[in-house]
Amino acid sequence: AKDGESGALFILQARPETVHSQREAATHATYHLEERGEVLVEGKSVGDRIAAGRARVVVSSAQMDRINPGDVLVTDMTDPDWEPIMKRAAAIVTNRGGRTCHAAIIARELGIPAIVGCGDATERVPDGEEVTVSCVDGSTGNVYRGILPFTVERLDLSDRHPTRTDLMINLGNPEQAFALSSLPAAGVGLARLEFIINNRIGVHPRALLEYDTLDAKTRAEIDRHTAGYDDRREYYIQTLAEGVGTIAAAFYPRPVIVRLSDFKSNEYAMMIGGAGFEPHEENPMLGFRGASRYYAESFAEAFTLECEALRRVRERMGLTNTRVMLPFVRSVEEVDRVLALMAAAGLERGREGLKVYLMCEIPANALLADEFLEHVDGFSIGSNDLTQLTLGVDRDSSLIEGLDERNPAVLKLMGMAIDACRAQGKYVGICGQAPSDFPEISRWLVDRGISSLSLNPDSLLPMQETVLEAEKAQR
Repeated sequence: AKDGESGALFILQARPETVHSQREAATHATYHLEERGEVLVEGKSVGDRIAAGRARVVVSSAQMDRINPGDVLVTDMTDPDWEPIMKRAAAIVTNRGGRTCHAAIIARELGIPAIVGCGDATERVPDGEEVTVSCVDGSTGNVYRGILPFTVERLDLSDRHPTRTDLMINLGNPEQAFALSSLPAAGVGLARLEFIINNRIGVHPRALLEYDTLDAKTRAEIDRHTAGYDDRREYYIQTLAEGVGTIAAAFYPRPVIVRLSDFKSNEYAMMIGGAGFEPHEENPMLGFRGASRYYAESFAEAFTLECEALRRVRERMGLTNTRVMLPFVRSVEEVDRVLALMAAAGLERGREGLKVYLMCEIPANALLADEFLEHVDGFSIGSNDLTQLTLGVDRDSSLIEGLDERNPAVLKLMGMAIDACRAQGKYVGICGQAPSDFPEISRWLVDRGISSLSLNPDSLLPMQETVLEAEKAQR
């Protein structure tokens, strides 16, 4: 192969491709449970699938090696550290969490059923028992004792008419990018960096930058991760660039909107070397996260690594379909401070057509939409946090029912954001959980004139029909 910029020749190794060439055309699968049995536990269903396997009750990440491919993971709650074993599981069952908790989000990405907020699943589901996890009975999911028969009906959607509203997907795992790129999606509306940073890099960025200040044990762990790299800074930049580049290449030339990292302090603290660099916060969800972290003296240099990685994706890899999204921006002044840092690192808004969007997930973003839009190229509504902050509902709690994105207060704020973007001729999409969970919200968003809906991959095909019907009703 010849490098398009340098003219240098490279020898490439290739092998026959056997997976993607055999992939089915775009289909929608409908699962039917043929029998019902003894219910061991119930909770909130995630997705609309069924899976069966041997239950493995795992109470801590130290027991991850107990999970074999096809097992049903039963645990209290998951966090980013659990993602490698979640990929092995046929289904996930948790004691705690709501439909927008970590376990639910990752299960949707992986296309496996999950039941969250069960309360006492780790006590009621026997370890090693064969179980069936069913999410086909509406909002309640059931874990049945034994392997129950079920069928899968597949509907070919390859001849569907395209929608005027762009339908995109949410994606965090680069390993799934090429498989999902065959879906009829207009691009990636939310590419999360957290999976790449947590699972491929694994080390707190400040631990890499301040390696000499660490104890011998932590340095040894970092050495194992960075083996083969002479420069630890380069390890972070290149690994992050490769992950983002994989997603961007899979979907090229379709747009890929990359949300800058939005770890909370407790999540960063769990990374290698992280505990010594993170504060203890009683409520990390509302603490040192998002834009406020980027320009903080304690983190600005680490944020620069992120910017340099994205610049490498766009300039060295030539993947200019990548766009940037700023998460959890509390004030207009924060936008300017972050944009200045990005520009100093060579990731400048407008340079080579770079578009920068703001994640509209704080009520202030909608209330001051006109002011925020003077500094960015559009909004992507983050309905999960917007709902939490508007209604005072903990998104990880399973105790409070009946308060979600359909609440009039949340709809009013989303409407304000959409109207402001349309008035200024700027992009406005949504990348939260609402469209995937509530088709009526999708219809409402289409009626309001939203530019795009970014959905979990398993929601894309069925949502296509919902959006087509909503658009037809507008004519």
